[in-house]
Amino acid sequence: MPSSYRGKKARFRRRKLQTGLLKYPEAPVLVNTREMKHRHLSMKGSFHYHERMMSRYLDYYRSCIVYLPPSYETSYKNYPVLYMHDGNNLFDPATGFMGREWKLDEALERLFENNSIPEMIVVGIYNSPARMDEYTCHRHNYGGRQSGGKGHDYARFVVEELKPMIDQHYRTLPQPQYTSTMGSSLGALISFYMAQQYPEVFSRVGMLSPTVYWAGHQILKDTALFPTHFKLWVDIGTEEGRNRNTEETVESTQLFVKALEQIGYQQPHNSGFYVDYMMGHDEHAWANRIELPLRYLFG
Repeated sequence: MPSSYRGKKARFRRRKLQTGLLKYPEAPVLVNTREMKHRHLSMKGSFHYHERMMSRYLDYYRSCIVYLPPSYETSYKNYPVLYMHDGNNLFDPATGFMGREWKLDEALERLFENNSIPEMIVVGIYNSPARMDEYTCHRHNYGGRQSGGKGHDYARFVVEELKPMIDQHYRTLPQPQYTSTMGSSLGALISFYMAQQYPEVFSRVGMLSPTVYWAGHQILKDTALFPTHFKLWVDIGTEEGRNRNTEETVESTQLFVKALEQIGYQQPHNSGFYVDYMMGHDEHAWANRIELPLRYLFG
């Protein structure tokens, strides 16, 4: 059932569905924090919550938060859609990792007000206890055990179940030129592989602090098969790590960018690369620079 703004964190229960379609609440609760009575809240904008959705492809229930742009309730327009991973970290410190968030709503509202980017709908997909498995497409020895490899199932959930529901219940522009995906860390990794798996669905891909080292830098090999029609953003902080075999580093990200250049991506034509000096690997860093990928991909 949908929650109010200060609802509980999404609770996930292991349950694999054998049959059936994605199930979702019929009437999600709307909270418009642009109204004066809600101005004390950290979130700014109109939000719909869809909680405990079930999927044929995932082991856990999934929750989503849908951000609606300022003109949504007063117009009949249709809007582009940005699908983002780790959705619980994007807008609300109450659900963000260690109480930190991207402050994505504030960044969007500033950019919309300045006409820097077109208004859009953002679908924040909450992560689950299986985040490491769902956000990767290859197995990897992490912390002494094999992890990862279920990213294709997660991509199927987003494209085959979640996106049709969003297109049905919101005024979207469903065509690929208006559909994008973005994430950080492993969320950047699954954004890459989701676009690779469904090149006919997406047109823009945002990769903040990508986990290039995963599975022995496998993404450097997979880049050779990556389609070249996307508009792509990549960035990294200088303080994210020191060991390119176990951490996100500037050096490994530079290798990834060079691999993209070898298949035809050129800055600034269809790719952007940014090194964020003195910034680490956390929500504070991504909040600090989120306007850059938004401006590049949509400006």
